[in-house]
Amino acid sequence: MTVAQSSAPARAGVVHIKHRHTTHFTVVGNHLAQHADLSLVAIGIGVYVQSLPDGATIGIKDLTRRFPEGEITIARALRELEKAGYLERRRVRNDKGQVATVTRWYEQPTSAAPLAPVKPTEPQPEPEAPADPPAAELLAALRRRDPRLLLSRKDIAALAPAVRDWLDRGISPAQITRTLTADLPVGPIRRPARLLAHRLREWIPPHLPAIEEKQVPPRPHPLQTCDGCDRAFRAPAPGLCRDCRTAAA
Repeated sequence: MTVAQSSAPARAGVVHIKHRHTTHFTVVGNHLAQHADLSLVAIGIGVYVQSLPDGATIGIKDLTRRFPEGEITIARALRELEKAGYLERRRVRNDKGQVATVTRWYEQPTSAAPLAPVKPTEPQPEPEAPADPPAAELLAALRRRDPRLLLSRKDIAALAPAVRDWLDRGISPAQITRTLTADLPVGPIRRPARLLAHRLREWIPPHLPAIEEKQVPPRPHPLQTCDGCDRAFRAPAPGLCRDCRTAAA
């Protein structure tokens, strides 16, 4: 009797059951999938990162929320991918002076190009304090009365001297605010600074006239009692009345 001989090798390897993907698939080069120096965790993270869209976050905490491996294991794997040239992370400063981490993933490490150097952001000068704080504060607060009276710093600096002229004439801030915001036109105000400049210039009240000091009449002398006749008379000090002084003379 003939015994059937099996054609299968003594040590069978993996057999691929192939499927042609048309959607939801990722192309991964063998240089990553079969990398000789990367750990299995690093290769797995690399395949996962390559499947993500641009803008996805791949920080250590993001990956630990997704996978059961701990932060130390994932951090070590990310360092492996950086060393192999797949991953690049750099902290840079943007145009607003904020520090952010820029991350790049290279599907083919040989095509990796270093991140372009980012020009350091020059510190913005501190805004100068207004030359006349009371006048500047009055102008800046006008938008609380009417949102259409929104002024820029440049507008406030230009109008402040005119407001100071009103203040120097004894007009209170409340009176100036009422004058500038009363009877405004209906609809949008395209140039509020120009409208306010016109009112400050054309509606300024005159200086108050100087107050003349009135001549105060002298106070009369107090009443005194005559030492000679006991008659009352006015004099700066006690003594004799006029008649008694005449008789005594």
